[in-house]
Amino acid sequence: MTWNIKTGGVDRGRRFRLPAIAEVITAQKPDILTLQELRDFTRNDGRRMTELAGAVGMTAHLARSGFGMPVAVLVRDPLRITHRASVTWRLHHAAAIAVVATGSGPLTVISAHLNPFSPPRRLREARLLAARFGGGDRVVVAGDLNGLDPAGDHTEALASQHPMFRKRHLHRGRVDTRAVAAFGLVDLWGRAGGGDGRTVPTTQGGGREFGGMRLDYVLASPAVAEGAHDMRVVRGGAAEHASDHYPVTVDLEI
Repeated sequence: MTWNIKTGGVDRGRRFRLPAIAEVITAQKPDILTLQELRDFTRNDGRRMTELAGAVGMTAHLARSGFGMPVAVLVRDPLRITHRASVTWRLHHAAAIAVVATGSGPLTVISAHLNPFSPPRRLREARLLAARFGGGDRVVVAGDLNGLDPAGDHTEALASQHPMFRKRHLHRGRVDTRAVAAFGLVDLWGRAGGGDGRTVPTTQGGGREFGGMRLDYVLASPAVAEGAHDMRVVRGGAAEHASDHYPVTVDLEI
């Protein structure tokens, strides 16, 4: 499961959404979870990360951000993280890399949150992560890539956006999908997705910056993608107000 929880689960008016976030995670009970926009999760020795991980019964690897917001990879017993890495340099937000021991061998999981504002910078971030971590046989990149699907038609979604926000997805006047493609991995939605694939905005947490579009992805190397099925966007209940993004889940035979 991957989810951008929006500004660390706390709004500017101090509305505290973490109980609703924990509710959604507990209901889905993912074995591997990647989270983005973990504002303030590194404060007080990572207390907020520790509390959320404990509430949902998982172990977390939190990656700090030098400029934006942290991200994390969490796993549930009996899975274990055997190696951890973080990327902050040259990223607007961050990437958390966790090597997870599975019955079929190690799986490299990358929680990524790419630049939301600049298509060229977003592409550069994707290329950097792909060069460093995307070449293995068992790799998953899951997160808010802030890019559009190279195979999709985005005319309606972009037309509904204010021009100030639409330019985030245009390069030289054309729809920019290069960041997602740059990873060179399989987009699991095309293989295993069902239903409405749009991940923003939610009905109660979204703002005018979004058109109805898919910004949250699970990408995988071909060997992992072969075992993907039952991918969906989690809607309804607390997911409608816990964030401005919906969570995405997929079953992987790993």
